[in-house]
Amino acid sequence: METPKKKQSFLQGAALLASAVVIVKIIGALYKIPLANIIDDAGFGYFNNAYDIYSVLLMISTAGLPVAMSRMIAEANSLGRYGQIRRINQTCLGIFLLLGGIGSILMTCFSRQLANALNSPDSWAAIQALGPSALFMCVTSSFRGYFQGQGDMAPTSISQVLEAICKLFIGLGLAWFMMKTQESVPLAAGGAILGVTAGSLVAMVYLYFRYRKAASAIPKRRGPVLSLGDTTKQLMSIAVPITIGAAGLQVITLIDTKLVLGQLTGPCGLTQAKADELKGIYSFTQTIFNLPCAFIAPITISVIPSITEFLTLKNFRAARRTEESALRVLGLLIMPCAVGLVVLSSPILSLLRGYTGENLAIASRLLSVLGICVVFNSIVLLTNAMMQAHGHASLPVLNMFIGGIVKIIVNYILVGNPHVNIQGAPIGTLCCYICITVLNLYTMRKCVRKAPDLVRCMFLPFVASILMGAATFGAWKALSLATSSRIVLCGGPIVVAVAAYVLLVYKMKIITYQDCMLLPKGEHIAKFLKVGRRYE
Repeated sequence: METPKKKQSFLQGAALLASAVVIVKIIGALYKIPLANIIDDAGFGYFNNAYDIYSVLLMISTAGLPVAMSRMIAEANSLGRYGQIRRINQTCLGIFLLLGGIGSILMTCFSRQLANALNSPDSWAAIQALGPSALFMCVTSSFRGYFQGQGDMAPTSISQVLEAICKLFIGLGLAWFMMKTQESVPLAAGGAILGVTAGSLVAMVYLYFRYRKAASAIPKRRGPVLSLGDTTKQLMSIAVPITIGAAGLQVITLIDTKLVLGQLTGPCGLTQAKADELKGIYSFTQTIFNLPCAFIAPITISVIPSITEFLTLKNFRAARRTEESALRVLGLLIMPCAVGLVVLSSPILSLLRGYTGENLAIASRLLSVLGICVVFNSIVLLTNAMMQAHGHASLPVLNMFIGGIVKIIVNYILVGNPHVNIQGAPIGTLCCYICITVLNLYTMRKCVRKAPDLVRCMFLPFVASILMGAATFGAWKALSLATSSRIVLCGGPIVVAVAAYVLLVYKMKIITYQDCMLLPKGEHIAKFLKVGRRYE
């Protein structure tokens, strides 16, 4: 039987996933922006409260296992141990089914108790509607981990797009229907999030059929196969530390959600309605903050099996080259996004949400701080992935907990101050990610053989982004003197930003020859960009 097809390179896989992210985020914008207008800020807060609980359960179920699965399959694949690949996948699927079932039961059967625990009793419908998705996403994560370990990112990408399309049409349709027929914001939020559940079901079904076809193409020669117990033990040794770190931070975020609402209605003396409104505004700015951060997931997903394979074959130079390429790509993506969110926070929110007056001022300040958070959050995600690929999955855990505790302390102090209130929440998030970034970089220098040079890889993208930001700010100020059109005031500076940044990246030759070689038609791209081998 024929051997499996050649794996995509790290950047090819990342580019494929990033393309899916672009489509998913465009669909997501078409979903969440009109959704916020249908269910208002309070309903959007209920929607995100359900997601906070869902994220905790999903992190417990899927944070560590897909990474462990991807690493172990990449290692087995590089050594030709195809029987072990089957054993890994079967073991993971059983664990995922168990964890997903427990998560779904908790959210579906105890939705009111969970909503009350968050100081947001009207979130119960959204929590209940999202419950079945915990099971669907666990099974989906098993299939995605299998394909990612094989170096094939296409099934993951397609399933993400299918999931987003279902969420768009079913979620918006149900939200509109419930508002029209029931005139209930909590039920409308539940209808909106039911689209997420439907999308996760469709993605699971699609990946199941792709998996059946792909699994049948694996060569029959088995190679050494570990027992079920040994395979489970190896999986857990990688997955448990990652899960503890990721779920721990999500639990802290969940505690933080309760704390923020409690501080707003307590020391700040706001009514529940006003607290829900401010939390909804903050939730909307977090949605925008998550847009650029979503482009980091393709890099982390692709980089883990790539680095693992090089390390398994003792090719440490190639592993470090892949890590530095990942950091350069990270810098190229996040630096302009971060600067753009800081500079254009007001026109972005004015266009997307229609905020004016005091709400626009509050939302702009929130988004400006979250824009800076983009950089540190992205570095945390990538450095976590690198340490996991090197087999140090437990090391980021303590760093994440320390950062989460910093976040709770800062938010407790600032959000409880009536003069700061909700504006303290993003400051706490920024302090959290700065703390974790510093700790991660220190840890990597201690445990990773010849750690990649973060400053060298990201300095030029930072300089290019600052220059781009200056041009963008100037364009916005100039246009604001000539027009009051929200579309022009937001779209015009963005066009200037894109043009300026592309020109600066080209002139400063930020992309290296090695980066080009990891892309399809790399020689042609390097020639077009006039990038030579001297950058090796």
